[in-house]
Amino acid sequence: MKIRRKDALLSEINEVEVILENIPSENVIDSFGLEARLKELKEELERLPYPIQEPESLSLTFRGDPVRGSTAISADFAGSASSAFVDAFSAIVAGLKGSLKYSGPIPDKSLAPLMITGMATGSFGFEMELPNLQGELFEEKASAGGAVEILKELLRVSAEGTDDDISDIVEEIHPRAVSKVAVFLSEISKRGAWCGLEFRDSYFKYNSLEELKSPERRLRKDNVFETEETYFGEFQGFLPQGRSFEFVVSGESKVIRGRLGLDIDEPDVLNREWLHKPTRVKFNVVQVGQSRPRYTLASLDDLGAQGID
Repeated sequence: MKIRRKDALLSEINEVEVILENIPSENVIDSFGLEARLKELKEELERLPYPIQEPESLSLTFRGDPVRGSTAISADFAGSASSAFVDAFSAIVAGLKGSLKYSGPIPDKSLAPLMITGMATGSFGFEMELPNLQGELFEEKASAGGAVEILKELLRVSAEGTDDDISDIVEEIHPRAVSKVAVFLSEISKRGAWCGLEFRDSYFKYNSLEELKSPERRLRKDNVFETEETYFGEFQGFLPQGRSFEFVVSGESKVIRGRLGLDIDEPDVLNREWLHKPTRVKFNVVQVGQSRPRYTLASLDDLGAQGID
């Protein structure tokens, strides 16, 4: 584990005090310099915010062909694998914010970097310090810790869960964010490696290369389908707190249950203006493998009072 600043200050203060205690009284010059240093250290310690909010960190480890036990790792593999992992993390943060698009740069990636702060023990890998996502660009729901938890859960359910479990996460973040996780898994699997991720005292790891390859295939773009579908019918209800709805298709017994997109800032307006009214609506539909389709009303602009032409 890397030494946090507070621990480093306390350690150096203790060392300086021990040295001062053992300096002969006649060595005035040596004592003077150490006393000045001790004063600087104590002043810096006092300036630290209280209570001290230490940044969280994760541990990303690898096994396989590019890794020599717990002692060494191929430099080019380490660079490409850590870069792909950072892209996946940044895409999930952007997906939680609702700012991730299907192409182009990942929004605000440079403002929220993961920082390598040390080597992870056990197998070989890295400790990474999470950014502090604060300010108007980052909402509470887009916390760095929350993004890592989702990434770790996505690794787990892609290996152990159902297609519906994966769809639940795709619905929350964005298909592109999921594909970035697939790119990360592809980057390490093609080099004959597999990985583990530890965060907040919880650990998930793949135990072999074969165990990683199946999740990588399940998260690829060609297994995560997204379409737009248009229906005519009536909304039966909206739940603003849960951002969910029910929609009955006209002339059918089909009931569509889905979620409201993050771009809809005032979901209450739907209950006031669109409830039980004949409505043409366009849904974004996401389906992972054989999972049930997930419907999202992305924008109020996707609503109309006319039927389908």
